[in-house]
Amino acid sequence: MPDLRLPLTDKNLIGLPFARTGQYRARDTDLGGFFVLIGSRTKSFMIQADLRLDGARQTVRMKVAEVGELSSRDARAKAKALLGRIADGEDPRPPRKAPPSLPEPSTHIPTLREAWGRFRVSHLERKGRSAATVRIYKDHLERLFADWLDWPLSKLGDEPRLLATRHDQISKDNGPAIANGAMRSFRAVYNHARKTCRALPAENPSLAIDWNPEKRKDTAMGVADLSAWFTQLAQIPNPIRREFHLLMLLSGCRPEALKNVRVEDLNLRERLMHIRSPKGGTDKAFDIPLSRAMLECIFRLRRISPVIYPQSGRVWLFPSDSPSGHMEEHKEKRTVLSHWGNDLRQTYRTLAQAAEISEVDIHLLMNHALPGVNPGYITRSKLMRDHLRSAQEKLSVFLLAGIVGRGRTAPADLTRWLNSTSRTLLDDLMAVDPDVARLKAGPRAAMRRLEVQAARVAVHALPGVLIDAPSRRARRGWQTASKGLPSLTE
Repeated sequence: MPDLRLPLTDKNLIGLPFARTGQYRARDTDLGGFFVLIGSRTKSFMIQADLRLDGARQTVRMKVAEVGELSSRDARAKAKALLGRIADGEDPRPPRKAPPSLPEPSTHIPTLREAWGRFRVSHLERKGRSAATVRIYKDHLERLFADWLDWPLSKLGDEPRLLATRHDQISKDNGPAIANGAMRSFRAVYNHARKTCRALPAENPSLAIDWNPEKRKDTAMGVADLSAWFTQLAQIPNPIRREFHLLMLLSGCRPEALKNVRVEDLNLRERLMHIRSPKGGTDKAFDIPLSRAMLECIFRLRRISPVIYPQSGRVWLFPSDSPSGHMEEHKEKRTVLSHWGNDLRQTYRTLAQAAEISEVDIHLLMNHALPGVNPGYITRSKLMRDHLRSAQEKLSVFLLAGIVGRGRTAPADLTRWLNSTSRTLLDDLMAVDPDVARLKAGPRAAMRRLEVQAARVAVHALPGVLIDAPSRRARRGWQTASKGLPSLTE
């Protein structure tokens, strides 16, 4: 609708229709710059005039009141006063509200100790990283950087040469791999602190480091090495440690994860062993299918462990007298056992290739991430019952075939161990006199012998079925031997 010009009286304003679309103006014929702005629902008294301020001209347009709030006469009087102020060079509009001021950025620079504490809580613990991961970070930050813990991170960020010098020193004192690991830990803590403190230098000081070359360990055994290794393994006197090394070879599991297996993690009906906290934390928990050889290993453990360790043996698969209740240290002297720990995991991976296990199956059995896009659609649990267990069985048979080298027979003590019952295991433990054990291995070994003998005496009165869970082979042997003998009830 086009703009109108008419005297702005109450009578005329009542007769002005609302705009159908947009807005239009009704200008007053008596006072220039005074008008009514009419929209689809409202009518407003307005003024508009040019303001000259400091030699510059600007148009001032402002609302006087709503039609109905003031009469046309009062609105004209107010408009006239406002127009007079504009003519005098004054802007009658109220001053604009200043935008809310932003909070001042924090100038607090965290120390290395503060940054490490926050990284540990908000990154490691909140994301469920394993205790071993936390322990590694703690060792790096609190031992190798102990003298820097109370330094502000900005000092290290501004002087990257300090980090380069420390890397060289750790490489000399602790080895190149430890030095690289410590610097990776520092780099992660610094990057995490940089997210919340922009005052830190943006460039991580670890960029100044000349990293040590790292070579992947090549310590796996071949098929020809297995016979000698099994012979060494059979000579280890501790039956629990002996079974630990064997199960490590047969499962390819990481030693820390295997030491923390509980009895409740075993599902013998489904032939599965649950690894609840592997590398990467609880989110990476997985199940290992059990072959027949692995089941026999577990059965021997369950027969002997509660007898040697009555308390912890009912909780942990590999119990000990340590404060945690489970095995803490798995290392052996190389003269006693040539390969242990991750050597056995590498052997598992190497000989799986020799046993013609597919690449995808090896990744699934070892809980490795599958490369590429298509393998990511594989549901691991659906392959566990048949396919992966068959692959595990095939690999166990291949590994145990290495017990007998070409043209050789298995040693008697090795055969006795792999076919033993709990009575045989206990008899072997009692065979050495405690005084002899004290001379050979010290007083702790002698005390362990006495404890085993006491446990053996305690279980003598129990029914044999509680001590030995006879295998089918043993039962068949008893039935054959008992043929032709008179019955005890006759």
